[in-house]
Amino acid sequence: MAELIESVNPTRMELLKLKTKVKLAKKGHRLLKEKRDALIVEFFNILEEARGIRRRAERSLGDAFIALILAQSTLGVLKVKEVGLAVKETHEVNTVTRSIMGVRVPVLEIENEKRTLMERGYSLSDTNYMVDEAAKKFEEALAAVVELAEVESSIKLLSQEIKVTKRRVNALENIVMPRLDATVKYIRMRLDEMERENFFKLKRIKTSQERKEAEATA
Repeated sequence: MAELIESVNPTRMELLKLKTKVKLAKKGHRLLKEKRDALIVEFFNILEEARGIRRRAERSLGDAFIALILAQSTLGVLKVKEVGLAVKETHEVNTVTRSIMGVRVPVLEIENEKRTLMERGYSLSDTNYMVDEAAKKFEEALAAVVELAEVESSIKLLSQEIKVTKRRVNALENIVMPRLDATVKYIRMRLDEMERENFFKLKRIKTSQERKEAEATA
């Protein structure tokens, strides 16, 4: 049997309060289950999306490193390093958020995602198209990695929210609602007992009064 709510008074007022709590608990339980189910659907949708993004990021990084090796093979490793040091600051990534079923997830945006040859900052006179291609491929890889970071952060946050929501659903199902139901039954039982006790008391009082009246008129 579920535990009763501590220090409960078996009164009709308390019974009305508990009935209201039962209704609210049932409504909250239904809404949380709906939220949990919707979150799980969103989670698996994004998880499937993440698989494609991860493959694309891995492919982009592979292409970028191949382009880098080709550039090094024509200009030499030291020269390519020198070109890399001349490149302007790394792209900045701005973060905003969006809501998925009330969960705030990040949206990552790269400033100046694709730069022109002049914007990259290295000298064009002592480099070749292979360096340009490597720079382009790494910019594409960066965009793919940022997209992957965004979607994987969303997966992590949704997973955490699903766990929290499941715990709340389980707490309502296994603790809160059974305790409320048990306490309502207990109060009803006590009220019935008190009503029977009062009935028998009144009956005894009435019988006693009738006996006294009979004796008085005898």
